[in-house]
Amino acid sequence: MMSLEKYKQKRDFSQTKEPAAGKATGKKLSFVVQRHHASSLHYDFRLEMDGVLKSWAVPKGPSLNPGDKRLAMMVEDHPFDYKDFEGEIPAGNYGGGVVTIFDKGTYSALDKGTEKDLKKGLNQGDLKFKLNGKILKGEFVLVRFKNSEQNAWLLIKHNDKYAVKGKFNSEDLVPAAIKKLGVDFKKRSKTEKKGKPTNRNDPTKISEKQSDEVFQPMLARLSAHIFDDPDWIYERKLDGYRALAYVTEKDEAKLISRNGIDFSTTYPSIVNALKALGLEAVIDGELVVLDKAGKTSFQLLQDYDYKKKDVQLRFYVFDLLSLNGHDIRSMELVKRKELLSKVIQGLADSVIVYNEHRLAEGKALFKEAQKLGWEGVIGKNSLSQYLSNKRTDSWLKFKFQLTQEAIIIGYSKPEGERGYFGALALAIYEGSTLTYIGNCGSGYNDKSLKTIYEQMQSLITTQKPVEQAVHKEKSFTWIRPGLVCEVAYAEWTADRHLRHPVFKGLRLDKAAKDVVHEEVEEDLKPDKQKNEMVDEKEEQFGSKKVKLTNLNKLYWPVEKISKGELINYYKEVAAYILPHLKDKPLSLNRHPNGITKPGFFQKDLDTDKIPSWIKSAPMHSDSNNKDIDYLICNDEATLLWMVNLGCIEINPWLSTYKKPEAPLFAVLDLDPHDIDFNEVIAVALTAKMLLDQRKISSFIKTSGSKGLHIFIPLTGNYNYDITRDFTRYLGQLIFEIHPNTTSLERSPSKRKGRIYLDFLQNSRGQTIAAPYSVRPKPGATVSAPLKWEEVKIGLKIQDFHIFNMPDRLKDTGDIWKDLKLAKNDLKKALKLF
Repeated sequence: MMSLEKYKQKRDFSQTKEPAAGKATGKKLSFVVQRHHASSLHYDFRLEMDGVLKSWAVPKGPSLNPGDKRLAMMVEDHPFDYKDFEGEIPAGNYGGGVVTIFDKGTYSALDKGTEKDLKKGLNQGDLKFKLNGKILKGEFVLVRFKNSEQNAWLLIKHNDKYAVKGKFNSEDLVPAAIKKLGVDFKKRSKTEKKGKPTNRNDPTKISEKQSDEVFQPMLARLSAHIFDDPDWIYERKLDGYRALAYVTEKDEAKLISRNGIDFSTTYPSIVNALKALGLEAVIDGELVVLDKAGKTSFQLLQDYDYKKKDVQLRFYVFDLLSLNGHDIRSMELVKRKELLSKVIQGLADSVIVYNEHRLAEGKALFKEAQKLGWEGVIGKNSLSQYLSNKRTDSWLKFKFQLTQEAIIIGYSKPEGERGYFGALALAIYEGSTLTYIGNCGSGYNDKSLKTIYEQMQSLITTQKPVEQAVHKEKSFTWIRPGLVCEVAYAEWTADRHLRHPVFKGLRLDKAAKDVVHEEVEEDLKPDKQKNEMVDEKEEQFGSKKVKLTNLNKLYWPVEKISKGELINYYKEVAAYILPHLKDKPLSLNRHPNGITKPGFFQKDLDTDKIPSWIKSAPMHSDSNNKDIDYLICNDEATLLWMVNLGCIEINPWLSTYKKPEAPLFAVLDLDPHDIDFNEVIAVALTAKMLLDQRKISSFIKTSGSKGLHIFIPLTGNYNYDITRDFTRYLGQLIFEIHPNTTSLERSPSKRKGRIYLDFLQNSRGQTIAAPYSVRPKPGATVSAPLKWEEVKIGLKIQDFHIFNMPDRLKDTGDIWKDLKLAKNDLKKALKLF
């Protein structure tokens, strides 16, 4: 029998009536479909297999129409007895809502297959079966998306005698009384206050736009020495739980931690105070508890109980990410803070506190902070934009005491009079490897010993989580990596262990996957003299000389990124980008005054005014009825010459000047408009699945702007008509699977809130950003080639930029280096559409 460990971990059976176990008794396999009116309405599709119920969350419910390809997200196994469960899961519990049975019955493998065949189909991601229910009858298939770490599948009805041709909506078959139960539960749960935080990462929310996925906190680097700088502000570093507040105009508010825990029911006084704002906003801040002396106490926060009246809970706010539906993260920090101070100015409740700052004088504030007993000081570039989920040199933290987040991997037997355990074994992630960093045996009191011990019991395992030897490991009980704590320490030893670690508390707001060694940077002072480069220089490439000018001109004024830094980036990646430009005509998109000033396109070179070694090719333009001299960039000298003209991005044709009518690729551009980027990821995975089914190899990259580009390399002699037809048919299939989030309409006004499946890029003379090309966008983002396994929920375009792409290339090499080796037969594939 498959383990029900995950199922049990997520549930408190003292609060919910959901079954904990169950054993199959019949010879025939059972299935059930349950309507689950939780935070979002969806249907749970469950198939008995291996003694448990294999389960999928289906947002729109199953359909008897073969044309409906329903998204189904595989969740944890459920016990066999769950097939009969109906009733309420109390609010505040995992999956809180109303569960009713929509349909149930028996099912079987196709063609007289056995359960062994079903398990094989499940493992291969192609599970075919026949349902015998009251509503759902006939043949179905569950198909898994390729490379889907989120376990995304499609549930599809086969075209048999039970199939229907018209619209099928499961909700049409649900009695009004049952619908009312779910609606009433949601209304009631909004007014109830429970002291237990709701579980995070609930798979029932897969159809919702998750606020904690849209906004993620910006992070600060740890720096050793504070400095004064007129462009920087300095504020108190707080010792608490980081949280983002989401407030709506409908007097609703919630608090979400950095790793997605909903703190709203745990800290109701903060939520109630936020509701009084009377506007829509996303606010960044820190939840703290003050002791009698007015100092923040992490220990008191750990033990916080909102029912105790003598505890001083505060929410210190320091940044504003969104206001009345407008994302303002690209606005300068000082302007965001000015807006924030005005937003909370009218609040009468003192539990919301604006975290004051001081301009320029970091050293003076640091001295005062030490006297006041603060944890430290945060320094921020006053002109910086908000970069979600990133550590950058724009935010720096300066501490009086060294601290480190760590993952608990085990506990030793208690010694002497101490109860529960003796010491905790700690680890961090180094890359994808969990690494032991020492034991922590001090800093606990009786209450924390008991609390930690109780939380570790459900995580006990016989498998040691790390490879390294653990000090006194024979006395240790191992636990799976999940609990995160924070410790203070004296220093790191030569063998990368913590010296004299002291337990501070559990970090409920941190995910284990994010716990890494926090290096102390010796000098992150923004030294203007150090960053200043010569304003003009000449580069020699054999007999070719390139004059580089205005190197200190700011192309990104907010981020303080200069033209010289852009040129340096292209020098670093020249060997990687040039193979993707070879012999292709280039349209020059010039931004000589940076990204905030108007740019212009230049196709026709003035061949009388360019260096003699610059290569160009005359190409006939039907629209102008004349030949145009296009730039051809086959070497580093030409690349830098072009960038010096103000070409922030590089835009090649899809064909070479030698064979202009024969594209080397078919391209599908996924161009989103006011839609969550996770929907773009889902569409990209659908495209991959469709292409894989037709044995078409494909490559993917970020656009560097808003979307994703899917490239299909060609080896045959195809023209643009064929590649355009191919991508149009591909787009049509994608649209049929994602009719509510995609569009083939060219007019922007007709595709608002959708992803444009742009197949028209496949035309002579059309260009698309080259792999590794920078884009004239905030953050100096790069069009980054990806491995398909990287295309998953949480992927962000902003994570690839000119400052980390060279290091990524050192680690991964050119992910697209095998592009030319692919052999795709489009004509054969078109017959399969």
